[in-house]
Amino acid sequence: MANLKRSHFYGTKGFLICLFFVVTASAYAFGKESVPKGLIGDWSLDLSTNEPAWLKIEEVGGEPAIHMRVHVQSAGPHKITEFKDKRFTFPIKIKREGKNGPKVTTNTVNVGLKNGKLDGLILNDDLKNPYNRITFTGKKFAPMPKRPDLSKVQFGHPISLFNGNDLTGWRLYNPNKKNGWKVEDGVMVNNTPKTDFGSTGSYGNLQTEALFDDFWLHIEFLVEGGRNSGVYLRGMYEAQVVDRDSRMQGLQGVGSIFGRIAPSVNAGKEPGEWQTYDLTLVDRHVTVVLNGVKVIDNQPVEGPTGGAIHTDPAKPGPIHLQGDHTAVRYKNIYLAPVLKK
Repeated sequence: MANLKRSHFYGTKGFLICLFFVVTASAYAFGKESVPKGLIGDWSLDLSTNEPAWLKIEEVGGEPAIHMRVHVQSAGPHKITEFKDKRFTFPIKIKREGKNGPKVTTNTVNVGLKNGKLDGLILNDDLKNPYNRITFTGKKFAPMPKRPDLSKVQFGHPISLFNGNDLTGWRLYNPNKKNGWKVEDGVMVNNTPKTDFGSTGSYGNLQTEALFDDFWLHIEFLVEGGRNSGVYLRGMYEAQVVDRDSRMQGLQGVGSIFGRIAPSVNAGKEPGEWQTYDLTLVDRHVTVVLNGVKVIDNQPVEGPTGGAIHTDPAKPGPIHLQGDHTAVRYKNIYLAPVLKK
C-alpha cells in the first residue's frame, strides 16, 4: 500500500510538473513580452486582391487576441492556431459572390512583421487565382483622437447631395452589379426582389462620386417591415437602417453604428414610416440623432463596420447606401463639411 501511495504521489507530481511546463511554455509563447509591440493595434490592410480588409491585434489578460475581416463576415476574435517566429497563424471565414450565389470559405492567415512592416498571407488551396494566395501589407491606425468638443467645431454651409430629379453625383459602387436605383417623385428608390438581410447580392450599392472628410449629414429613409439597408459614413461606418420592430436590435438595430455602438434607446418608427438621421462624424467620433432623439453621443468608433468599402480612417470617403440587401427609399440628403482650421 505504501508503494502504491508513493507511486500515486510521484505520478500525480509528475503530471503536475508536466502541466506546469505546458502552461509555462504556452504563456511564454503567447505572453505579453513575446508579442512584437509593433504588431499591436488596428491596421488598414492592402490586399493583393484589392478587397477592403481590417486587422486588429491586441492583448487581453496577457494573451493575444486577433480580429480580422475581409469586407464582410465576422471579425472574430479568431482562434490562434500557431505563434512561431513572431508570426500568427489563424483561420478566417471570407464571404464572396460565386456563380451560384454567395459562398463562404475558410482560409488560413499568417501574419507578422518583416523588416519592421506588416507582412501577411491568406491561403486557400481550394480556390483559384487570385484568391488562393493573397498577400497583404498594412497601415497602422493613428491613436484614437480625444473626444472633440462639438460646440467648437465649425461646419460649412449644407450642400444637397440629391437633387430630387435624377442620380447626378451618384454611382454604383460595383458597376457590374444590377442597378435597382431610380428616382420617383423626388425620392431615391432602390427596388430589388431580394428580401433577406444577406450582405451580398446581385443588386448594387450606391455612393456619392464626391469624397468627404468629417461632416454632419442629414438623410431621411423609409423601410418596410423585414427590410434592411444602411448609410455608410465615409464608406467606413454603417448607420443601420431598419424599422423599430426589426429582428435586428441593439448593436444591429436602428440608431446603431452597426456592430460597434448600440443606441441608448430604440427611437425608430414603425415599418413604412419616414425616419430621419442626423449623423455627425468628427475625429473618429460619431453622434447619432434618430427622429430627433440623440441615441449616440459623440462616441469613438474603434474600427470599420462590416461591409466597409475602405478601412483607412485617415482617408476621405463617400456616402455609401446599401442596395444589395432589400428595397429602401431615401430623400432630403444634406451634408455640411467640417471646416478645417
